[in-house]
Amino acid sequence: MFLIDDILLAPLKGVMWLAEQIKEVTDREFLDDEDKIKEKLMALQLKYELDEISEEEYDEEEKKLLMRLDIILKQEKEKRNG
Repeated sequence: MFLIDDILLAPLKGVMWLAEQIKEVTDREFLDDEDKIKEKLMALQLKYELDEISEEEYDEEEKKLLMRLDIILKQEKEKRNG
């Protein structure tokens, strides 16, 4: 009975595994790239200075980007120390 369950659920497990792998790669690609975040911060600053976004929008997005940058810097520090 367990063999039949495994056979029937194999495609679902494969799709779930693939989704997890894609998420991990995407997270690593975005979170680990300090330069990309700094570029986004500069672009955000430029948009604000050109009045393309409001101060509230700027503050909100800046906060998110700085939090991500902080996470990256902490991870890099842990890698060097650990």
